[in-house]
Amino acid sequence: MSLPNADAEPDYLDVGSGVDKRRIAMRILPAARGKSLPALVWLGGYRSDMAGTKAVELERHAEKTGAACIRFDYSGHGVSGGTFADGTLSRWLEESLAVLDHVNPKRMVLIGSSMGGWIALRLIAELRARGQGGRIAGLVLIAPAPDFTSELIEPNLTDAERASLAERGYFEEPTPYGPDPNIYTARLIEDGRDNRVLHGIIETGCPVHILQGMRDPDVPYGHALKLMEHLPSDDVVMTLIRDGDHRLSRPEDVERMLAAVDGMITA
Repeated sequence: MSLPNADAEPDYLDVGSGVDKRRIAMRILPAARGKSLPALVWLGGYRSDMAGTKAVELERHAEKTGAACIRFDYSGHGVSGGTFADGTLSRWLEESLAVLDHVNPKRMVLIGSSMGGWIALRLIAELRARGQGGRIAGLVLIAPAPDFTSELIEPNLTDAERASLAERGYFEEPTPYGPDPNIYTARLIEDGRDNRVLHGIIETGCPVHILQGMRDPDVPYGHALKLMEHLPSDDVVMTLIRDGDHRLSRPEDVERMLAAVDGMITA
């Protein structure tokens, strides 16, 4: 079995209906014949896509081990359809559930990066509500940013940003990760309040491994420690990386991610 051609057309899944319909791009690597390992599901961060370093290396590792791998772009990201400014946690969660329902892996390990960690936690809650929590074999969170809109953005808004939200419905913020600024909409922030997870005990029913850089300028490592406090009933391991940034995409960081994944699929 070989990795899909990166230049090949991805598979597409339509989510929503009418004016809310959008095409979600997916890259699905099937499991090797005779292998029954949990599928590896990549959940990317805000404004990231499935062609990023960690996502591609995860698929490469899946090919080596014989596990299936599922990558996709949220609407408004990468090669998926939809408008980025229309995006909310609920919208991207709906798309994530639709992809999992479409591919329908029997068991899976969720790997969530930054905002993808928030979506992973909400996905697990939705699957547990369906009585399908047993499908989750493990959870690997990389610089997780649950509740980042209410915990990290809202408390730090400037007067100018609050005025922009009120007058224009969004504000912009420079980012070191590209030439275009980040855009945060009032819709995203309001929807984030409805999807908060750091307000009580979080039960995943699976082992959890958190990887967090201590030099992360976007999600302070104290946020990961706070998340850990909300996971008292789970088997949680946290790896603090003293010189790690937010992306954690260096070769040594990727190796840590893959080791954490191996700990989930071989347990």
